[in-house]
Amino acid sequence: MRPVRSLARWAAYALAALPLAAAPVAVRMRVPRRRLREPIRRRGITPVRVVIHSALSAGVGLLAWFLGLLATIAFVRGVGYPLVAANDYENSWGGPTLAGAWAVHAALGVGLLPVWLAMLAGLGALQLRLIRKLFERAGPAWPVPAALVFTIAGVFVFLSWLSQV
Repeated sequence: MRPVRSLARWAAYALAALPLAAAPVAVRMRVPRRRLREPIRRRGITPVRVVIHSALSAGVGLLAWFLGLLATIAFVRGVGYPLVAANDYENSWGGPTLAGAWAVHAALGVGLLPVWLAMLAGLGALQLRLIRKLFERAGPAWPVPAALVFTIAGVFVFLSWLSQV
């Protein structure tokens, strides 16, 4: 049960990144210490570093919220399959019966929740490394370009998802 709580804590930190992007620096440094028990030290924080952190943290935070939305949609559509898309269950996964289609969709909706949680936890870990790189000036250099790549990829995935809705 402990790893699940830890993953949930990291996922919550990923979701908190969006509002934290606009928060004062003291709040941004306090949240990892309280939620993750990871202290952040001040080492030469400049206004430029704060703006860079705000932009990248907001981008990764938006991606985390989008992944949370997709996880919620997958769960609700999977568990509530007969209420959502019961008109064409003959050609769906698990068909040709409604019970088979419902079972397969519910299993996928529930079974993929740990995968969604792990993805959110990974974004939370990226957020921590990003704040460490920009505010502590410690750690490897990869979190800044990784956050930029994830932000750009998130924009493309969101636009692709939006065009099919």
